[in-house]
Amino acid sequence: MKYRTRLSGAADPPRVMGRKIQYKSAEELEIMRRAGLLVARTLKHLALMVRPGITTADLDREAEAYLRDHGAEPSFLGYDIGFGGYPASICASVNSQIVHGIPNRTPLKEGDVVGIDLGAFMEGLHADSAISVPVLPTPRATLDLLHATKEALWEGIDQAREGNRIGDISHAIQTYAEAKGYSVVQELVGHGVGRSLHEEPQIPNYGPAGRGPKLRPGMTLAIEPMINQGTREVQPLPDNWTIVTKDGRISAHFEHTVAITKGEPEIITLLPPEERDDSHPTSYYQQA
Repeated sequence: MKYRTRLSGAADPPRVMGRKIQYKSAEELEIMRRAGLLVARTLKHLALMVRPGITTADLDREAEAYLRDHGAEPSFLGYDIGFGGYPASICASVNSQIVHGIPNRTPLKEGDVVGIDLGAFMEGLHADSAISVPVLPTPRATLDLLHATKEALWEGIDQAREGNRIGDISHAIQTYAEAKGYSVVQELVGHGVGRSLHEEPQIPNYGPAGRGPKLRPGMTLAIEPMINQGTREVQPLPDNWTIVTKDGRISAHFEHTVAITKGEPEIITLLPPEERDDSHPTSYYQQA
């Protein structure tokens, strides 16, 4: 679930815990790894369900059951940013919906894209991840957008290293996406995550390198490019949750929770290689 900057017609962004960066202990990181693995497994499970005729309400019911059966609670269910608790366990955003789409009973159809955003709360800590899944067969232009958004996420993660700054992540994402001819949403940003679903720092997907807080071991970040096929302009729907592209064109969204370490970025919401399923036609979109 995304941290909002101010949107016209929308509530203020959620208050983040203490307005200070929350560094995690080794014990907390271990819990987050378990929560992150469960998020990854749940997203794979949901991705394999995506087909024409299934509804996002079906996906939501399955996600909640899967999380609870494995000892976690949905991070999003009941989450309140000023206009009542979020009514579902996943955000399911279809086509021009960028994020925070509320699951419903409308069947998915061929050519659709559904963004599935999921958080798991386990032993007092959250992990957060998102994927965009095509409902095959899907137009080439749509698949190209998904590929570029996922690659933009990897570009950002590659900058999530000790001594770099938040702006290095932001700049890498923007540079990659815009070079491919897409636009970057600016009203919705990534965020710290862990003891609270939204913590400092905010992580824009745009901006100059070399600015913002310095990255230090113990930081845990939800990095999440939201990339549009057309204009970057967005607007909220009357439900106050769902954010859509202003021109009605497709948007894509990928996200991982990443821990800053002394070495390589640690992606704690990534499936291990032995659990990836390359035989399924949507496997490329199961995990970034």
